[in-house]
Amino acid sequence: MTESKIEVTWLGHAAFMIVVNGKNLLFDPWIEGNPRSPLGSYRDIKNVDYILVSHDHRDHGLEDGAKISGTTGAAFVGVFELANRAKDLGAAKILPGNIGGIIVHKDMEIFLSSAYHSCDLGVPCGFVVRTGGTTIYHAGDTSLFRDMELIADRWNIDLALLPIGSTYTMDPYDAMRAVKLLNPKKVIPMHYNTFPQVEQDPGKFRELVHATCRNCTVIVMEPGVNVLI
Repeated sequence: MTESKIEVTWLGHAAFMIVVNGKNLLFDPWIEGNPRSPLGSYRDIKNVDYILVSHDHRDHGLEDGAKISGTTGAAFVGVFELANRAKDLGAAKILPGNIGGIIVHKDMEIFLSSAYHSCDLGVPCGFVVRTGGTTIYHAGDTSLFRDMELIADRWNIDLALLPIGSTYTMDPYDAMRAVKLLNPKKVIPMHYNTFPQVEQDPGKFRELVHATCRNCTVIVMEPGVNVLI
């Protein structure tokens, strides 16, 4: 199957709007209070089909995601407890799942992967989304873990979105090691330079990856800039 082009807009921190196969995917949409968001309000998001939230920490957009679902009718995707909380907060539609399961909806496959982190509702997760012959992996907040290799065994990843900020997640060095396990064609660093605890140089991550992972291209983005991959 021919891969679809991927249109990516970084909304700061771990938030992305990605258009692929005619679908608008919104990951971890922390808008309100995000100092790196190019948007002024969650109401600025008008057109979205799926909202995927990795866990309930404030900087990953549970509340904003539920409100966006309520105003747009988009499906809110997350682990069971998180999705049900989103429904209580006003989400119009929920697609709950859990770690290791695949949510199949229309021509989308959404695999909920492990993520090594903390949360209050359910468990943290990452997402592998496959549609139109294209596969995208958003790792959520996580450390490096060996089972990333199992994700790569099953899913041929076109684009990976990986945290590099350290303190709460992987640092650039461990994110490079994650790239070696996942073997994506392209990778975008995220979850850095939002506040002092996660200050990092994405150029260092790019240098590490390009020196050790010859088949992967690192794309360093600026918030609000649209890139076609």
